[in-house]
Amino acid sequence: MSHNGPVTSSQLGSAPADAVLAAAVELAREAALAVGAGTVGEYLGAYGEGDRLLTHTFATTQPGYAGWHWAVTLARAPRAKVPTVDEIVLLPGDSALLAPQWVPWHERLQAGDLGPGDLLPGTPDDPRLVPGYVQSDDPAVEEVAFELGIGRERVMSREGRLDAAERWHDGDFGPDSSMARQAPAHCGTCGFLLPLAGSLRAGFGVCGNEITPADGHVVSVEYGCGAHSQAQVSIPPLSERSGALYDDGDELSPG
Repeated sequence: MSHNGPVTSSQLGSAPADAVLAAAVELAREAALAVGAGTVGEYLGAYGEGDRLLTHTFATTQPGYAGWHWAVTLARAPRAKVPTVDEIVLLPGDSALLAPQWVPWHERLQAGDLGPGDLLPGTPDDPRLVPGYVQSDDPAVEEVAFELGIGRERVMSREGRLDAAERWHDGDFGPDSSMARQAPAHCGTCGFLLPLAGSLRAGFGVCGNEITPADGHVVSVEYGCGAHSQAQVSIPPLSERSGALYDDGDELSPG
């Protein structure tokens, strides 16, 4: 039976519709039923995809697939009067519910996700790491050091160091924290600061004061707390004594 309704156009294709293929709605429906069984719903329309190539679409009644549709592509050989089924697929529409875009596991991990016993293998293309020999002006020196077991195969790249610096600067021990804003002085002038080595030395160090919440943590030199090594407390002078002192009601002369 041929379909007498209008043939619609879709954004998926703009080629002109083939009259023979456009009339073969029932052939397309039978093909969809052979795959989708009882989940093939009402006819939605058709669109041309090329020369003698057209796709018929049917709504799907399959639970959990709202907004999806069956797409049956028909083809016709040159001068042939009988179309053939080329492809049958279930496709999402503009309003279809889709699974979230896949994100690789190493991109899904967040700070603090690693627990005791967890293993986090590195990735060869991690932008935060570079070959260890870039630390030296003489690659031969690094090669020998690595062979002797006293070198590191990879070290942090400039990008990795900048990322770490930004994270530490914006963290709990950076200059914008509430503790730092009320501190009498910065960590950069504190005797308890243990500066980092390398290019981060000027900006960060490790706090060595066990009294502070920052003890053992990387702190910005602009961070600060009330336990600065140079902190001093101003003690107000004692008030002047009165002319007489009393002890249990007995008047005493000041000595």
